[in-house]
Amino acid sequence: MTTPHDWTTTPITADILRGALDLEQTERGVLPHRLPARARRQITDGQLAMAESQPSGVRLAFRTRATAVELDVVATKRVYVGAPPRPDGVYELLVDGHLVDRASASDGDTFTIDMSAGTAQTRLGPMETLRFTGLPDGEKDVEIWLPHDETTLLVALRTDAPVGTPRPSGRPVWLHHGSSISHGSNAATPTGTWPALAAASGGAELINMGFGGGALLDPFTARAMRDTPADLLSVKIGINIVNADLMRLRAFGPAVHGFLDTLRDGHPTAPLLVISPICCPIHENTPGPLAPDFRAMSEGRVGFTATGDPAEVAAGKLTLTVIRDELARIVGERAATDPHLHHLDGLDLYGADDHAELPLPDDLHPDPATHRRIAERFARYAFGRGGPFAPQVR
Repeated sequence: MTTPHDWTTTPITADILRGALDLEQTERGVLPHRLPARARRQITDGQLAMAESQPSGVRLAFRTRATAVELDVVATKRVYVGAPPRPDGVYELLVDGHLVDRASASDGDTFTIDMSAGTAQTRLGPMETLRFTGLPDGEKDVEIWLPHDETTLLVALRTDAPVGTPRPSGRPVWLHHGSSISHGSNAATPTGTWPALAAASGGAELINMGFGGGALLDPFTARAMRDTPADLLSVKIGINIVNADLMRLRAFGPAVHGFLDTLRDGHPTAPLLVISPICCPIHENTPGPLAPDFRAMSEGRVGFTATGDPAEVAAGKLTLTVIRDELARIVGERAATDPHLHHLDGLDLYGADDHAELPLPDDLHPDPATHRRIAERFARYAFGRGGPFAPQVR
């Protein structure tokens, strides 16, 4: 038997949302976005449009005496034809920074993707109500982290006590951009992605602009970062550019410079960390494009493979090895006049020895244990004593 509550309904607005750059009003609810409307109007890539609507790092945040919370949502379930079913997205409720409950929506809209045919279609589904009960008594800060890889319409928020905006945390805002690895692919929970874990360890407020398949040095992403208030910035560059076989070495260097120039237009002196790719054997010395491994799918698992020709590297095709060298060169040259610019070799976060111990399950994305390892190493480097994100001693 459920206990009756005298519910208070609170409008879902930007005042109680963290980690999103925009809220889209729809007929069925509000949709958090991690790119602003101006940027979204310039997106022609369906993969990026899907990824930026998946609320990695986005959380409802409010202060309340409530001991029960209900959240009405419409989740979008992704189905890949021929691949194993995906797990339901996870919603995590934290009280004063500590995890106290989890929930999932088992139904919702369905987005079916056929990678072999290059087609996709959507079927509308029902709303579900998530219930969190037994919260501690007294005034407290509550966060509900949304699924990092499941697009979620927010329909209604109800509590058994009034809700107010959270107190200022005093923590620095860390704005991070990267690929699906930063987005959280293969992480089990929204607070278990490596940027979320690193932010918690470093005492930072995360805005995660990691986009699965979408870290491609797009100018609209750079402008969105330029215009977003932040204290700390980082960009993890490389794997998607190789995956997509997007550009050659001649174009890559100027594109990196242009992206960093735009960031500096809005954040001229903020610590800015450029991170090169972690180890990914299929692309270390083999260019893209990336392709699904259909043999793996026939065995009931997800896998990827590189299809490029290593002989073409001499003509300017990009591999992870080439990109690491080029990023180190670019940052080294720019740092001569930009003392707040820093470089981190991705192999220091996850290298060949790590791959031997903790291989990438699908040959591309880290598993939950590897997300934790990357987060620990990043936090130790970036937020530790003398690190680029460490508090400045005055």
